[in-house]
Amino acid sequence: MSSNRYDVIIVGGGHNGLVCACYLAQAGKHVLVIERRSIVGGAAVTEEFYPGFKNSTASYTVSLLNPKVIEDLGLYDHGLRILNRPRPNFLPVGDDQYLLSSSNLTEMTGEVTKFSSNDAQALPKYYEMLENVAEFLRALLLETPLNPEGGFREIIKGLKLYGLMRKLKASERRDVIDLFTKSALELLDDYFESDEVKALFAFDSVVGNYAAPDTPGSAYVLLHHVFGEVNGEKGAWGHAIGGMGAITQAMLKEAQRLGVDVKTDVAVDKILVDNGRAIGVSSGEDCWYAKAVASNLNPKLLFTELVDDSHLPSSFIDAIRRYRCGSATFRMNVALSELPSFKCLPGTDLQPHHQSGIIMAPSPEYMRRAYFDAKSFGWSKSPIVEMLIPSTVDDSLAPDGQHVASLFCQHFDPQLPNGRSWDDCREEAAQAIIRTVDQFAPNFSQSIIATQVHSPLDLERKFGLVDGDIMHGSLGLDQLYMNRPVYGYGDYRTPIEMLFICGSGAHPGGGVTGAPGHNAAQAILRAL
Repeated sequence: MSSNRYDVIIVGGGHNGLVCACYLAQAGKHVLVIERRSIVGGAAVTEEFYPGFKNSTASYTVSLLNPKVIEDLGLYDHGLRILNRPRPNFLPVGDDQYLLSSSNLTEMTGEVTKFSSNDAQALPKYYEMLENVAEFLRALLLETPLNPEGGFREIIKGLKLYGLMRKLKASERRDVIDLFTKSALELLDDYFESDEVKALFAFDSVVGNYAAPDTPGSAYVLLHHVFGEVNGEKGAWGHAIGGMGAITQAMLKEAQRLGVDVKTDVAVDKILVDNGRAIGVSSGEDCWYAKAVASNLNPKLLFTELVDDSHLPSSFIDAIRRYRCGSATFRMNVALSELPSFKCLPGTDLQPHHQSGIIMAPSPEYMRRAYFDAKSFGWSKSPIVEMLIPSTVDDSLAPDGQHVASLFCQHFDPQLPNGRSWDDCREEAAQAIIRTVDQFAPNFSQSIIATQVHSPLDLERKFGLVDGDIMHGSLGLDQLYMNRPVYGYGDYRTPIEMLFICGSGAHPGGGVTGAPGHNAAQAILRAL
């Protein structure tokens, strides 16, 4: 076979691109992965950002990575190790109040009782509701969505979806509808009275979602962040030893074992189309040809930058231009000389809360103000900040006695008002984040050795995340399942024959899941 001819070319070496490549190669296909950066992994990479300190650069925690993908690709055999968080989340509330969550219901009930005995009694019912709906969603993760414009195969899918719904009780079907349409706060108000308890759960509704917890549709984003599992524990979160890059490096090893060709430092500039069919890609004067092409890019980036409008129906072009991106995410990595000492739990010696997801957003109203600040000013004056300190469980990331912290922050509008650029405002926004953390842990700023800062614009430039959108497109009902990225093309296909989408801009959406890559591979194999 000629060195520039393949069965399938995959544009973008992010985790879904690697997953797709592995499944295709397992089926005997000759596959090429082309990556613009010098390292594969997309946003799931580990890099040294200061001498002796390395961390997950963008994506920063594990839960949604599908167990079937882990098993099928032999990721544990390639050295991947994932540790469950000892305590899932820590919510500092005031100078002497906090909520330290637990996967153990008895421990969790004790924590919630500090704020409301009624809420403690409601916990089992809330967890049962959430798990029932999450289980329904899990059944759809590795399935190609229904395409109402399709033929007989789609009728079979529709019957299967109907069967899944019929297995649910009537009350559970109502819960599904509620979680896809309501705001997170409406949902939580049905179960809880304490602002602190609501804040703990509402945080998941604003992760990568430019919205307030009372924005309609935010309940689904909450659900999206709880359908995963770690080491068999559903809804759990964990750390990949070596950072998130350990996941994609394990995927790369499996791809190479299967004979996948991987090219880095190559920027694809065009999808080659002949008579309505994708036949390859180009980078400058270099061209590679294939029977099929799959894109791991944000669909908006693919169709506005790499595909000429002449190859696309005008209605599709209009729909892609309306495709909503912009998760309002700001991402920092910080090298620390010591652990944060929180007002509510002082001390720089390692304690259980240091190994959890530390959520600095003590009430739904705090989150709401953060959202409206960003809408009016450009970014939150008191941002929503989640801090993880992975060096507390992984000593390979920092020198002895020192630490690295991930700061995942909302809300930071990708398009600043009055024509301002994030290049001019990056450091000002970073200081607002640091001041926010200082309010909860006063020693934080003085313990900083170095920082790595990624504004929404930096995330777009570095990782191709359009408007800094970590989800490859907002997770609204109009952009989910058969509507992702647009209605009529939720089955990984596009208007161009043999051009497919295999990234998070396809079902089931964002997060390090591997599911879009898995599903797209099956669609490509059927087409081939």
